[in-house]
Amino acid sequence: RGKGSKEKIILNIGGVRYETYSSTLRTFPGTKLCSLTEPHAPSIYDYDPTTKEFFFDRSAEIFSYVLNYYRTKHFHCPTDTCRSVLEEELAFWEINETQLSSCCWLKLNNKEVQPEEFNIWDENEQTDDQCLIVQTERRDFSWRTRWQPKIWSIFEKPFSSFSAKCLALVSLLFIIGIVIIFCEETKAQFEFFTANFTSSGYSELSHNDRDHYYHQAAYLLHLELLCVLWFTFEFSVRFCFCPDKKLFFQNPLNMVDFLSLFPVYIELFVAGQIQRMPSLGLWLGFVRVVYLLKLLKISKLIETPLILRVLSYTLKSIVREICILLMILAFETLFFGSLFFYGELLGSHPSYTGELHFADILVCFWWALITLTTVGYGDIIPLTTFGQVTAALAAVFGMLTITIPIPIFLVKFKSYYDIAIFKQKPSVPLSNPFCSAEVNSNLSLTSVRSAFHWALPVDQHISTVLDFYVTKSLIY
Repeated sequence: RGKGSKEKIILNIGGVRYETYSSTLRTFPGTKLCSLTEPHAPSIYDYDPTTKEFFFDRSAEIFSYVLNYYRTKHFHCPTDTCRSVLEEELAFWEINETQLSSCCWLKLNNKEVQPEEFNIWDENEQTDDQCLIVQTERRDFSWRTRWQPKIWSIFEKPFSSFSAKCLALVSLLFIIGIVIIFCEETKAQFEFFTANFTSSGYSELSHNDRDHYYHQAAYLLHLELLCVLWFTFEFSVRFCFCPDKKLFFQNPLNMVDFLSLFPVYIELFVAGQIQRMPSLGLWLGFVRVVYLLKLLKISKLIETPLILRVLSYTLKSIVREICILLMILAFETLFFGSLFFYGELLGSHPSYTGELHFADILVCFWWALITLTTVGYGDIIPLTTFGQVTAALAAVFGMLTITIPIPIFLVKFKSYYDIAIFKQKPSVPLSNPFCSAEVNSNLSLTSVRSAFHWALPVDQHISTVLDFYVTKSLIY
C-alpha cells in the first residue's frame, strides 16, 4: 500500500461502505482512523484482502459525522443524537469529546440527561435480594438457608404476604403507641408525680418546692418498656436474618431502630442515680426524640410518592452545591457578625448609651445567621447607624445567597422528575423479529415494521436495531 495523497481506503462500518483518501484519515494523528494508513494496519484490524476494506462493527450513523470531521476539521452532530452513545463512539475512534463544535455542544448539554442520572433509578434496593440469591445458590440446605428469605420478606417487605401485612400493622401500632407515650409523659399532670416519685412513694410537695428532674411515671415507663421489647424482638430478628449485615447498618432507619432501644434500658439500670443526677434524666428524655424518627418507617407501608423519591435523589445529586452554599453562608455569618459587633461598639446613635445589648461576638454570629436567612427573631436589634447598615447588607446578601442556588435545584429536580415519569411508563413487550427469523426464515420486512410499530422507513429501523446490538443503547 502506497502512501500517496490520492490513495483510497475503504471502510465497512456496520455494513455501510465508506471510501475516502488516506490523506484525509491522516488529518488527526494518534487516532484510530489515522492508524489505518500505517503499513501494518491490515494485520492489526479486521481487513478483508478480497474486498480490500476494513470492517468495524460500529454505528454507521455516527461514523458519517466522524468522517466529516476528518474532512472539514469541524465536528458537528444532529441534535437528536444521544450523548451517551456519542461519547462511546468517540472513545472507540479515539477522538476527544471536546472537539465537538460549540453549537452542537450547547444543544446536547441543554437537552441530554447524564447517563448516571438516568441509571440511578435502576439502582433500587435490590442488594438484599441479590445477596439472598447468592446464598441460595450455595449448596447449603440448612434451616437458616431455607427460612431466611421467607422471614426476611415478612419483616422487611410488608406487601409480600398476608403475614407480612399483619406484622407491619402490629409494628405500626407499637410505633404510634410509643410516640403517644413520648408526648403524654411531658404533660403537666404527670410532671408533679414524676418529679417526686421514689421507690417508697411520692411526697405531696408544692410545685415550687419539688426538685426539677426528669423521671417517668411508673405505668408510662411500663408501657414504654413493652413497646421497646417489641422493637428489640423485631430488630433482633431482622438483623439475624439480614442477607448483608454491613449494608443493614448503612440504612439510616435501622440505626434509628438501634438507638431507640437504649433510653428505657438505661433508665431501668440507673433509676437510683437519676435523683442524684437530674441532667441524666433530661438527657434520656432528649434521646427519646428518636421515637419520632421511627414514624418514617410508615413509608414502607405505603408506596413512596413519586415526588418524595425525586426529592431524595435531587438532594443527593446536589450535595456538592449544598456544601458550597453552607461554606458561603458560614463566611457571611462570621463577616457580618464581626462587623455588627464592632459597629455597635464604635457607632453612635442618640439612644445609644454605650452599653452592649449582647454578651459577646458569638451572640453576634447568631444574629448574623438569623438575619442572613431573613428570619429575624428581633431578640437582638441594631441601635447604631453602622449596625443598621450592616443589618441591611446582611439581609440583602442573605437573600442573594439563598435564592441564587434555587435554579440549580429546580433544573436538577425537573431532570429527575422527567426520568421518573419515563421510568414509570408501563413497558410494552416487543417481539424480537431477528430471533424469530431463525425459526421462520420467511419473515418479511412488513412483519418487522409491525413488530416495532414505527412509522419510519424499514431500512432505518434495521440500522437502528443493529446499532442497539453494537452499542447496547436503543436510540431512535
